[in-house]
Amino acid sequence: MAQERTGVATLKGNPITLVGNPVQVGDQAPDFTVNKDLVTEVSLKDYAGKVKLISVVPSLDTGVCDAQTRRFNQEAANLGDNVAILTISVDLPFAQARWCGAAGIDKVVTLSDYKNLSFGEAYGVVIKELRLLMRSIFVLDANDKIAYIEVLPEMTEHPNYEAAIEAVKKLV
Repeated sequence: MAQERTGVATLKGNPITLVGNPVQVGDQAPDFTVNKDLVTEVSLKDYAGKVKLISVVPSLDTGVCDAQTRRFNQEAANLGDNVAILTISVDLPFAQARWCGAAGIDKVVTLSDYKNLSFGEAYGVVIKELRLLMRSIFVLDANDKIAYIEVLPEMTEHPNYEAAIEAVKKLV
């Protein structure tokens, strides 16, 4: 059964409940299944051997999520081919594809956790009250060990982009 945590996150100052099993730096990253499009599912194994920056956003159609995804798309060019930048939200794959096209996003891979919240529960970032994912960053090494975590205490705040990119650079 998924763990519920209160008192760790807010939305505009109001408490929210995070559901799932939180992970720690040093843990082996749990596997998950998300959708690349409506029928194609992918898992952690699909990015084996690469350093992974997983950028988790509530919805691409909001200002901070938009800025977060654009920033990591820009940074991707400097990180090389051995790094996969994955943006995971519960937006439908159609909405993700539309947003990427409109925003010119071509280096970040957008993945949808809309079906089963597999990623969100495995990493402890499902927002119970909204059925969205809490803004967070996970950096995994090429062997899927967790090297960096930032789960934002307030959903509307930006993550520490520099710290996340630095964590990736240490692994490349």
